Amino acid sequence: MFRRLRFNLWYFRKPPWDSGISPPELLEFIRTHPPGRAIDLGCGTGTNVITLAKAGWQVCGVDFAPRAIHIAKAKLKREHLTADLRVGDVTRLNGISGPFDLALDIGCFHSLTRTQKQDYLTQLERILVPGGFWLLYAFFKPDPSTISGQRPLQPGPGLAEADLDLISPSLLLRSRQDGFERRERPSAWFLFEKT
Repeated sequence: MFRRLRFNLWYFRKPPWDSGISPPELLEFIRTHPPGRAIDLGCGTGTNVITLAKAGWQVCGVDFAPRAIHIAKAKLKREHLTADLRVGDVTRLNGISGPFDLALDIGCFHSLTRTQKQDYLTQLERILVPGGFWLLYAFFKPDPSTISGQRPLQPGPGLAEADLDLISPSLLLRSRQDGFERRERPSAWFLFEKT
């Protein structure tokens, strides 16, 4: 509950993760795939919802921060675009049935607990059409072997390589691009396709 409140409060200022710019990985996906139905899981203020809608996609955006959805709706109105924006929980997706050709997640999955990740993946498989894609960006938790004292993984946001084992074999990894995010944490872009 406190985490949700904290995230919502961030949107009364400019959160550090809200760049207002769609990443090149999403732009490349849009360039190489025909428009269809997309869902942005953890859509924030709607930057990528707008990018997808401008490219002809029918878009649904979900975020648990009411303030973020309020801002996203105002941005869509200014752009004269339509999208289905909802305050909701990505581990439940109540009232959202899909099917979707693309599920986009930039920084949501890695912020969930292991149990929440399992619930999220159950929902993802339910709403993603066979042949549909999951475009995921996540940063990783620090590797304890690189930290003096060999401490275990710290609680908090970030993906552990073991979290990737939760992903069903029906979601085939098509590509992985490793890199570093702004604070020099290891990160990666993943593209999965549902079989």
